[in-house]
Amino acid sequence: MNMLESLKKANSKKKVDEIVDYIGSNPARFKELVKYFLGSEYRITQRAAWPLRYCVERHPELIKPHLKSLVDNLRKPGVTDAVKRNSFRLMQFIEIPKSLRGRVHEICSNYFNNPKEAVAIRVFAMTVMYNISLHHPELKSELAMMIEDQMKFGSAGLRARGRKILKDIESNGD
Repeated sequence: MNMLESLKKANSKKKVDEIVDYIGSNPARFKELVKYFLGSEYRITQRAAWPLRYCVERHPELIKPHLKSLVDNLRKPGVTDAVKRNSFRLMQFIEIPKSLRGRVHEICSNYFNNPKEAVAIRVFAMTVMYNISLHHPELKSELAMMIEDQMKFGSAGLRARGRKILKDIESNGD
């Protein structure tokens, strides 16, 4: 399969499934997909985001060697919403390595606290911060304050996820 050509055509769930099936658990094929996801061609990065998410859901271990690059990419100016959204979305379902938790938490905090960011990006970033706080309970009170602050003017989706996370923080008692 020529992955670049497939990504140029990957505008349907069927095409995405073909790419995901082709990649399977193959690290070399996954690396090629990550290359396109982190690339500079808008349409290709956007179309690589969808299969990347499904690959990570099926084989979370595939992202580990690329996670630092993915995180560093989120600091670049002009990153598309599709890349931000899907980067945070997949980070919700993996354990962030200890060496990256501080950097990821900072990036998530910046995106979450920016009301100009899309709701999905902010909601996924909030969840990633909460997951990190499970390993670092000292972050929970700071996260709770951020959530309460953002919920005042946030969308229904942000408020709903915020309420859930605040309830989880409260019930975990840390």
